[in-house]
Amino acid sequence: MDRIVGIETEYGCLMSSEELRCNSEVWPAKVKNYLFNKARAGTIDLHYRDYEEPPGNGGFLLNGGRLYLDMGHIEYASPECLHLHDLVTYEMAGDQLLRESLAAFQADDRVSFIKNNVDHHTGATFGCHENYLMKREAQFTPSVLGTLLTFLATRQIFTGAGRVGQANPLAFDFEPPQAETPVAFQLSQRADHIVNDIYQWVQFNRAIINARDEPLADYRKYRRLHLLIGDSNMSPFANALKIGTTACVLSLLEQRQLPRNLVLNDAVRSTRDISRDPTRKWIVDLENGKTIGALDVQWQFHDLAQRHLRERDPETDWLLETWSFVLESIEQNPQALIGGVDWITKKWLLETFMEAEKVGWDDPWLQSLDLEYHNIDPARGLFFSVTPGKRVAEWNNSFQPANATRVPPANTRASGRARAVAYFQDRQQSYVINWDSIAHDSRDFLVMGDPFETYNDEVDKFLSKPRPVTNQEDQE
Repeated sequence: MDRIVGIETEYGCLMSSEELRCNSEVWPAKVKNYLFNKARAGTIDLHYRDYEEPPGNGGFLLNGGRLYLDMGHIEYASPECLHLHDLVTYEMAGDQLLRESLAAFQADDRVSFIKNNVDHHTGATFGCHENYLMKREAQFTPSVLGTLLTFLATRQIFTGAGRVGQANPLAFDFEPPQAETPVAFQLSQRADHIVNDIYQWVQFNRAIINARDEPLADYRKYRRLHLLIGDSNMSPFANALKIGTTACVLSLLEQRQLPRNLVLNDAVRSTRDISRDPTRKWIVDLENGKTIGALDVQWQFHDLAQRHLRERDPETDWLLETWSFVLESIEQNPQALIGGVDWITKKWLLETFMEAEKVGWDDPWLQSLDLEYHNIDPARGLFFSVTPGKRVAEWNNSFQPANATRVPPANTRASGRARAVAYFQDRQQSYVINWDSIAHDSRDFLVMGDPFETYNDEVDKFLSKPRPVTNQEDQE
């Protein structure tokens, strides 16, 4: 893949009836405190990061990633990864850290973390944000952005996590009422909650693309594309497709090789329409007045990637071949993607259950099973009960996330940051750790502006410099 990428995942928390007397934010806080104070998985922040992140709210981890509390939820941000297999491994490491914490509390029979994106009871949504480093000179003209939005709106046919029912966000309440058939099942958990195509703020006006220009790197060389549209995937196979195909399209963008005349008339509405279409025709309206199916859109992007990116490296070749296999299977043999594409897997499980129990989509049981699909505990999560075909299984079984909870990627900036985390963990000293810098107290900084560099030598040299004793050290 050869592109710096990272994923931020928010986790829901399910508690048994005996635990429900506690505030729902108690267990996320207990797990966060355990990881930093008892398990020593990282170093806690000593400073305010913003008004919603006071000291002690979270910190950076020994694997170079970050874990913190966000509005009562645990959020895990993977370290910067350069290769696709690494990215999926380090995303799964977040699940591993939470599982280990519950096991340490002997609470895994009473408390569960779920990697989903909707709360059926409150209508809230949890995020799965994708981050892609791009060249600063990449051209983001209206037509380029429109074409990128077309790809993002249609990729849910293989990246969607699936959901029972529908949501009606506030932004859509101003639309005239429409007579519509209730949605039993749809492709994407996030589609109903996306109300803008491109927007700067995240929390109350969720857009497909977050427009805030915050590269977390040298701004003269890089920009960071921050996507809000994606679902949290239980399947490593689906996660690889989501990140890998998007990275390929961004390479086409940087090379000015995107397809032409492929801009949607309304990317937000198309996202919702595709997700809700039970016919699987997934027809969308283009800006030029024509219509096209989401599968045809994806084939156009795939064919261009095949033409311009083939034989770049083995990982890209695997991705291009897998992309075509998935598009063919969606059309001709969806069963081949059970265990690989989440919405197909979930729908198959739910339909099997409905047939056995003689219940319909409106049965509350279905929403409970929807949540349990995303339970990250292999003993309880429905995703783990599925035996996929050989091709999917080989990929899904190729990961060792436990090894990635305390060891960073060796070929990105995360490696140097992890050295700083380990150093300050064993010393009572003032420090500030950020994605693109580390500091002894608040004045002596080492800037790490290139995510492709490890900064191992620079960090070691910076940390070994003689320094006067600080006030905090005097007090120890």
